[in-house]
Amino acid sequence: MATQGHPRDVVVLSGKRTGFGTFGGTLKDFTATELGVFSSKAAIEAAGLTPEQIDHTFFGNALQTSSDSIYLARHVALRSGVPQERPALTVNRLCGSGFEAIVQGAKEILLGEADVCLTGGTESMSQAPHVVRGARWGRNLRLGPAGGQFEDLLWESLLDTNCDLTMAQTAEELADRYGVTREEADEVAVNSQQRAKAAWDAGYFDAEIAEVVVKSRKGETTFATDEHMRPETTMEALGSLRPYFRKDGLVTAGNASGIGDGAASAVVASAEWAEANGVQPLARIVSWGFVGVEPQVMGIGPAPAARLALERAGLTIDDMDLVEVN
Repeated sequence: MATQGHPRDVVVLSGKRTGFGTFGGTLKDFTATELGVFSSKAAIEAAGLTPEQIDHTFFGNALQTSSDSIYLARHVALRSGVPQERPALTVNRLCGSGFEAIVQGAKEILLGEADVCLTGGTESMSQAPHVVRGARWGRNLRLGPAGGQFEDLLWESLLDTNCDLTMAQTAEELADRYGVTREEADEVAVNSQQRAKAAWDAGYFDAEIAEVVVKSRKGETTFATDEHMRPETTMEALGSLRPYFRKDGLVTAGNASGIGDGAASAVVASAEWAEANGVQPLARIVSWGFVGVEPQVMGIGPAPAARLALERAGLTIDDMDLVEVN
């Protein structure tokens, strides 16, 4: 079947990403916009295109941490050389914002309103600011009830006030509901770290990395790795860590999702355009699915979403050779 059941096919021409910096690490001084430019320039070049061939730019960004974040997609496009006449849109579907950007590009192509789209996602969690609520209107800067409300935007953004749970606490809720044990959670974490290191050592990631030039008083260096990896992690080490949110819980500093900085970009196009212009696609977009789930167990979302995407494609999980869940 063609993409999402439409008569047209949408294909991926290229994909590039920066290495991912750890929280407060090498990339901490780059805005999300700047990181998006690095990956976007590399993706356009990898596709064998020029910026002038981009019809529309879609970029995902969940946590807006820099002063130019409201212009993010537009600035990524312009600084990547895309003509100013070509529009851009920033999208936010939280953890799925980068995927949402790809889907928006695909929809634009399926509607016949674009042939080629630059898509991607970018985050600089290290630049999440502290804010003082009410300071604009004369509240003083003293801490406590007498002063303005001093707020860590990163922490507050990871708290879903609709269910009054942090993202990590929703993992605890999931564990209760589905019977996940601490040992199983630690095992997944160890395997993930070891597989990441093995993939790097085998060179699997080399072709997808967009180098980031880091300037300092000592000169320029090139950043092209994932510095958040902890391949030395062992089950014994993880087992010694105390649960962070519950006395008998399973989420620890060692098995929780990491906080970091980085960006990824992909160029998508109609299959007809790619063929007419002699561009060899990397892949074809078959289908997608978005669903809503209980906020208390938000992490289960990929399961029903995958079922919907498979249903739309007329496929089953047994037809899949590889399953990746982010």
